[in-house]
Amino acid sequence: MKKIIRNGTLVSDSAVYSADILIDGEKIVSIGKNLPVEDAQVIDAEGKYVIPGAVDVHTHMDLDVGIARAVDDFYDGTVAAACGGTTSIVDHMAFGPAGVPLHYQFDVYKNLAGDKAVIDYGFHGVAQHVDSSVLEELESMSAEGVPSVKAYMTYGFKLNDADILQILIKMKEINGITAFHCENHDVVEFLKKKYVSEGKTAPIYHAKSRPNLAEAEAVERVLKLAHMAGDAPVYIVHLSCKESLEAVRDARRRGQKNILVETCPQYLILTEECYTREDGLKYIMSPPLRTREDCEALWEGLSDGTIQVVATDHCPFNFGLEKQRGKDDFTACPNGAPGVEERLMLMYSEGVVKGRISLSQLVRTCCTNPARIYGLSPEKGVILPGADGDIVLLDPLASSELTHSAMHGAGDYTAYEGMKLQGDISLVMQRGNVIVKNHEFLGKKGDGRFIHRKPYREKVI
Repeated sequence: MKKIIRNGTLVSDSAVYSADILIDGEKIVSIGKNLPVEDAQVIDAEGKYVIPGAVDVHTHMDLDVGIARAVDDFYDGTVAAACGGTTSIVDHMAFGPAGVPLHYQFDVYKNLAGDKAVIDYGFHGVAQHVDSSVLEELESMSAEGVPSVKAYMTYGFKLNDADILQILIKMKEINGITAFHCENHDVVEFLKKKYVSEGKTAPIYHAKSRPNLAEAEAVERVLKLAHMAGDAPVYIVHLSCKESLEAVRDARRRGQKNILVETCPQYLILTEECYTREDGLKYIMSPPLRTREDCEALWEGLSDGTIQVVATDHCPFNFGLEKQRGKDDFTACPNGAPGVEERLMLMYSEGVVKGRISLSQLVRTCCTNPARIYGLSPEKGVILPGADGDIVLLDPLASSELTHSAMHGAGDYTAYEGMKLQGDISLVMQRGNVIVKNHEFLGKKGDGRFIHRKPYREKVI
């Protein structure tokens, strides 16, 4: 059935303008003024911003971390995403058993998502070790729609510098992109043991054991390794502090190309003071929350283009159960927090309304850039003829409040409880179908489709 969205204000990554949108079936077919409405269902967007469905390229649905499992599976988590205006995700797969090939977790995750996801989804590969077979497998994974892989510089399956360099060389060869969790493992492990031995086990010591420079050193190191690999594409996930931001700026000033950077709302809005609260365990995530000075530096980095993407690192564990593992020792608490439903409205209210970023920058960092970087374009992240009919109507005059009772995921808290927001999402469409209206989910379990993503292209943003 044809649908026409009329009277709205369209927002792209570069412009804000008045126009109508004609959707035929799943695709946008025309954009313009006074489009014919014959045989079309009319959706009135008077007074609303019309933006592309948001794209979250950093989620952890159904993540098994050994000591706990994320409480959002691919149904609960994608319903929450949809209700927050996100119509596509690219999920970071969990580690599998030691020594498994890359396809092992790919097969696991296809089964986890296939009959549950309500929005379209893709996956990032995860590198647990490096040998000749893994390097060859990177190419076959890309051919199967997974042209990205994540490497961890900490945790149990951390990669050393030689492993990282080999992956970067191979990924550049096949036009792939490598995402990095950047923290200096040895420094973090030393500080964790030190604080625990001193009886300093409260949540605040989670932050103190992972200082800014432990992240910044790893960011600087991986950028140099990428440069050694011929400026191989490198994507820094959840960058959280001003020193890391400066490391990125320094590398770009030296002329290094293909550096892509992501941050998350929690690092823009929340601070390490949350760890001193009675419910401080809710905020144990890695990297940890930082200072207000770091928050402001990251907003500046978004505004000036140093940071290209805002994702979530959505990874919820219940405060009343899984998080309580850390009540006597922060090192026993599973790392992660929810955020996939809150992202878009947080960025509008805290970013656009407060003058930190523009409307087009909101679309650029939450929709268009993540789609272009990770090969979801031109179907996702834009409102253009030929793109999927993924649309969000945002009412700038409405107000809302973030409360757990209003959330749609399986977790038992939101990290932003009680925060007042300007603006609200009134309607969400995926591939031409209305899946959310006035906060009510109207979609169907299993309607999400696997996104066969395309290889990375230089100068995509």
